[in-house]
Amino acid sequence: MGRGRVQLKRIENKINRQVTFSKRRSGLLKKAHEISVLCDAEVALIVFSTKGKLFEYSSDPCMERILERYERYSYAERQLVASEPQTENWTLEHAKLKARLEVLQKNQRNFMGQDLDGLSIKELQNLEHQLDSALKHIRSRKNQLMYESISELHKKDKALQEQNNTLSKKIKEKEKALAQRAQLERHGDEMDLTSSVLVPQPVETSNIRGSSQVRGDGDNEGTPTPTRANAILPPWMLRPTNE
Repeated sequence: MGRGRVQLKRIENKINRQVTFSKRRSGLLKKAHEISVLCDAEVALIVFSTKGKLFEYSSDPCMERILERYERYSYAERQLVASEPQTENWTLEHAKLKARLEVLQKNQRNFMGQDLDGLSIKELQNLEHQLDSALKHIRSRKNQLMYESISELHKKDKALQEQNNTLSKKIKEKEKALAQRAQLERHGDEMDLTSSVLVPQPVETSNIRGSSQVRGDGDNEGTPTPTRANAILPPWMLRPTNE
Protein backbone atom coordinates (compact mmCIF):
# COMPACT_ATOMS: atom_id res chain seq x y z
CA MET A 1 0.00 0.00 0.00
CA GLY A 2 1.22 3.47 -0.83
CA ARG A 3 1.49 6.24 1.62
CA GLY A 4 -1.64 8.14 2.25
CA ARG A 5 -1.94 11.78 1.56
CA VAL A 6 -0.81 13.86 4.51
CA GLN A 7 -3.26 16.45 5.64
CA LEU A 8 -1.60 19.85 5.85
CA LYS A 9 -2.32 21.40 9.19
CA ARG A 10 -0.39 22.62 12.17
CA ILE A 11 1.21 19.84 14.21
CA GLU A 12 0.07 20.23 17.76
CA ASN A 13 2.79 18.11 19.36
CA LYS A 14 5.76 20.37 19.98
CA ILE A 15 8.37 17.61 19.64
CA ASN A 16 6.86 16.22 16.45
CA ARG A 17 6.59 19.74 15.07
CA GLN A 18 10.28 20.37 15.73
CA VAL A 19 11.32 17.05 14.16
CA THR A 20 9.16 17.70 11.10
CA PHE A 21 10.59 21.20 10.79
CA SER A 22 14.17 19.89 10.83
CA LYS A 23 13.42 17.19 8.23
CA ARG A 24 11.45 19.46 5.90
CA ARG A 25 14.05 22.23 6.26
CA SER A 26 16.88 19.89 5.26
CA GLY A 27 14.86 18.62 2.30
CA LEU A 28 13.98 22.16 1.25
CA LEU A 29 17.62 23.27 1.37
CA LYS A 30 18.62 20.18 -0.62
CA LYS A 31 15.99 20.86 -3.28
CA ALA A 32 17.07 24.50 -3.52
CA HIS A 33 20.67 23.41 -4.05
CA GLU A 34 19.67 20.84 -6.67
CA ILE A 35 17.61 23.28 -8.72
CA SER A 36 20.42 25.87 -8.61
CA VAL A 37 22.94 23.30 -9.90
CA LEU A 38 20.78 21.46 -12.41
CA CYS A 39 19.07 24.49 -13.90
CA ASP A 40 21.81 27.09 -13.34
CA ALA A 41 19.34 29.25 -11.51
CA GLU A 42 19.88 31.88 -8.85
CA VAL A 43 18.15 30.66 -5.73
CA ALA A 44 17.78 32.40 -2.39
CA LEU A 45 15.96 30.65 0.46
CA ILE A 46 15.14 32.24 3.82
CA VAL A 47 13.45 30.33 6.64
CA PHE A 48 12.63 31.55 10.16
CA SER A 49 11.81 28.99 12.82
CA THR A 50 9.18 29.50 15.51
CA LYS A 51 11.98 30.53 17.88
CA GLY A 52 13.16 33.20 15.47
CA LYS A 53 16.26 31.42 14.18
CA LEU A 54 17.24 32.20 10.62
CA PHE A 55 18.06 29.48 8.07
CA GLU A 56 19.09 30.57 4.61
CA TYR A 57 20.56 29.26 1.39
CA SER A 58 21.97 31.18 -1.54
CA SER A 59 23.36 29.86 -4.80
CA ASP A 60 25.49 33.00 -4.97
CA PRO A 61 28.21 33.43 -2.29
CA CYS A 62 26.68 36.80 -1.48
CA MET A 63 22.92 36.61 -0.86
CA GLU A 64 22.65 40.41 -0.90
CA ARG A 65 23.10 40.38 -4.67
CA ILE A 66 20.07 38.16 -5.17
CA LEU A 67 18.04 40.21 -2.67
CA GLU A 68 19.00 43.45 -4.40
CA ARG A 69 17.97 41.95 -7.73
CA TYR A 70 14.67 40.87 -6.25
CA GLU A 71 14.13 44.33 -4.81
CA ARG A 72 14.80 45.96 -8.17
CA TYR A 73 12.29 43.72 -9.93
CA SER A 74 9.68 44.03 -7.24
CA TYR A 75 10.11 47.82 -7.16
CA ALA A 76 9.70 47.99 -10.94
CA GLU A 77 6.54 45.91 -10.72
CA ARG A 78 5.17 48.12 -7.97
CA GLN A 79 5.83 51.18 -10.06
CA LEU A 80 3.63 49.74 -12.78
CA VAL A 81 0.70 49.56 -10.43
CA ALA A 82 -0.64 53.11 -10.41
CA SER A 83 -3.62 52.40 -8.22
CA GLU A 84 -1.59 51.76 -5.08
CA PRO A 85 -1.76 54.52 -2.50
CA GLN A 86 1.38 56.43 -1.65
CA THR A 87 1.26 55.24 1.94
CA GLU A 88 1.52 51.63 0.85
CA ASN A 89 4.66 52.48 -1.17
CA TRP A 90 6.24 54.00 1.90
CA THR A 91 5.25 50.96 3.95
CA LEU A 92 6.80 48.59 1.45
CA GLU A 93 9.92 50.72 1.23
CA HIS A 94 10.23 50.72 5.01
CA ALA A 95 9.77 46.96 5.17
CA LYS A 96 12.35 46.49 2.43
CA LEU A 97 14.94 48.67 4.17
CA LYS A 98 14.24 47.03 7.50
CA ALA A 99 14.74 43.54 6.05
CA ARG A 100 17.93 44.62 4.37
CA LEU A 101 19.20 46.13 7.61
CA GLU A 102 18.51 42.89 9.45
CA VAL A 103 20.41 40.91 6.82
CA LEU A 104 23.37 43.27 7.00
CA GLN A 105 23.42 43.13 10.79
CA LYS A 106 23.27 39.35 10.71
CA ASN A 107 26.13 39.15 8.21
CA GLN A 108 28.16 41.53 10.33
CA ARG A 109 27.63 39.36 13.41
CA ASN A 110 28.60 36.29 11.40
CA PHE A 111 31.79 37.98 10.17
CA MET A 112 32.60 38.77 13.80
CA GLY A 113 32.14 35.08 14.71
CA GLN A 114 28.76 35.54 16.42
CA ASP A 115 25.37 33.84 15.92
CA LEU A 116 26.90 30.86 14.11
CA ASP A 117 24.64 28.22 15.68
CA GLY A 118 21.96 28.44 13.01
CA LEU A 119 24.37 28.16 10.05
CA SER A 120 24.77 24.94 8.11
CA ILE A 121 28.08 23.45 6.98
CA LYS A 122 27.75 24.96 3.50
CA GLU A 123 26.92 28.37 4.92
CA LEU A 124 29.92 28.17 7.24
CA GLN A 125 32.10 27.19 4.29
CA ASN A 126 30.81 30.16 2.29
CA LEU A 127 31.50 32.43 5.25
CA GLU A 128 35.00 31.03 5.60
CA HIS A 129 35.59 31.52 1.88
CA GLN A 130 34.48 35.16 2.11
CA LEU A 131 36.74 35.80 5.10
CA ASP A 132 39.72 34.18 3.34
CA SER A 133 39.11 36.27 0.25
CA ALA A 134 38.86 39.43 2.35
CA LEU A 135 42.08 38.56 4.20
CA LYS A 136 43.88 38.01 0.88
CA HIS A 137 42.81 41.44 -0.34
CA ILE A 138 43.82 43.05 2.96
CA ARG A 139 47.24 41.38 2.98
CA SER A 140 47.82 42.25 -0.66
CA ARG A 141 47.01 45.90 0.00
CA LYS A 142 49.21 45.91 3.13
CA ASN A 143 52.16 44.40 1.22
CA GLN A 144 51.70 46.93 -1.57
CA LEU A 145 51.75 49.83 0.90
CA MET A 146 54.83 48.42 2.65
CA TYR A 147 56.63 47.99 -0.69
CA GLU A 148 55.80 51.56 -1.71
CA SER A 149 56.99 52.84 1.68
CA ILE A 150 60.28 50.92 1.39
CA SER A 151 60.83 52.22 -2.16
CA GLU A 152 60.21 55.78 -0.98
CA LEU A 153 62.69 55.33 1.88
CA HIS A 154 65.30 53.97 -0.55
CA LYS A 155 64.84 57.02 -2.77
CA LYS A 156 65.23 59.37 0.19
CA ASP A 157 68.33 57.50 1.35
CA LYS A 158 69.88 57.76 -2.11
CA ALA A 159 69.11 61.47 -2.31
CA LEU A 160 70.65 62.07 1.14
CA GLN A 161 73.79 60.13 0.16
CA GLU A 162 74.18 62.20 -3.00
CA GLN A 163 73.71 65.40 -0.99
CA ASN A 164 76.24 64.20 1.57
CA ASN A 165 78.77 63.41 -1.17
CA THR A 166 78.27 66.85 -2.71
CA LEU A 167 78.79 68.58 0.65
CA SER A 168 81.91 66.49 1.37
CA LYS A 169 83.35 67.43 -2.03
CA LYS A 170 82.72 71.13 -1.39
CA ILE A 171 84.35 70.89 2.06
CA LYS A 172 87.44 69.22 0.59
CA GLU A 173 87.69 71.90 -2.11
CA LYS A 174 87.45 74.67 0.51
CA GLU A 175 90.06 73.00 2.71
CA LYS A 176 92.40 72.66 -0.29
CA ALA A 177 91.90 76.31 -1.23
CA LEU A 178 92.59 77.43 2.36
CA ALA A 179 95.75 75.29 2.49
CA GLN A 180 97.02 76.76 -0.77
CA ARG A 181 96.27 80.26 0.44
CA ALA A 182 98.08 79.65 3.74
CA GLN A 183 101.07 78.21 1.86
CA LEU A 184 101.22 81.24 -0.42
CA GLU A 185 101.04 83.61 2.54
CA ARG A 186 103.80 81.71 4.37
CA HIS A 187 105.99 81.74 1.24
CA GLY A 188 105.44 85.48 0.87
CA ASP A 189 106.47 86.12 4.49
CA GLU A 190 109.66 84.12 3.98
CA MET A 191 110.50 86.10 0.83
CA ASP A 192 110.00 89.40 2.67
CA LEU A 193 112.21 88.25 5.55
CA THR A 194 114.97 87.13 3.19
CA SER A 195 114.93 90.37 1.22
CA SER A 196 115.08 92.45 4.42
CA VAL A 197 118.21 90.57 5.60
CA LEU A 198 120.17 90.45 2.32
CA VAL A 199 119.49 93.88 0.81
CA PRO A 200 122.07 96.47 2.21
CA GLN A 201 120.85 99.73 3.70
CA PRO A 202 122.11 102.96 2.04
CA VAL A 203 124.64 104.99 4.06
CA GLU A 204 124.74 108.78 4.05
CA THR A 205 128.20 109.64 2.72
CA SER A 206 127.86 113.29 3.59
CA ASN A 207 128.10 112.56 7.30
CA ILE A 208 131.08 110.33 6.82
CA ARG A 209 132.87 112.92 4.71
CA GLY A 210 132.06 115.68 7.18
CA SER A 211 133.47 113.73 10.04
CA SER A 212 136.61 112.96 8.03
CA GLN A 213 137.18 116.57 7.23
CA VAL A 214 136.77 117.56 10.86
CA ARG A 215 139.27 114.94 11.84
CA GLY A 216 141.69 116.09 9.14
CA ASP A 217 141.53 119.67 10.25
CA GLY A 218 142.22 118.78 13.88
CA ASP A 219 144.65 116.65 15.67
CA ASN A 220 143.93 113.43 13.79
CA GLU A 221 145.69 114.31 10.59
CA GLY A 222 147.17 110.84 10.21
CA THR A 223 143.77 109.09 10.04
CA PRO A 224 143.08 107.92 6.49
CA THR A 225 139.99 109.29 4.81
CA PRO A 226 137.33 106.63 4.09
CA THR A 227 137.02 105.83 0.41
CA ARG A 228 133.86 105.79 -1.64
CA ALA A 229 133.70 102.03 -1.46
CA ASN A 230 132.66 102.29 2.20
CA ALA A 231 129.38 103.85 1.12
CA ILE A 232 128.05 100.56 -0.21
CA LEU A 233 128.95 98.53 2.88
CA PRO A 234 126.25 97.65 5.41
CA PRO A 235 126.17 99.71 8.58
CA TRP A 236 127.14 96.83 10.81
CA MET A 237 130.44 96.41 8.90
CA LEU A 238 131.47 100.00 9.58
CA ARG A 239 133.33 100.03 12.90
CA PRO A 240 134.11 103.36 14.53
CA THR A 241 137.78 104.13 15.18
CA ASN A 242 138.70 104.81 18.78
CA GLU A 243 142.13 106.45 18.18
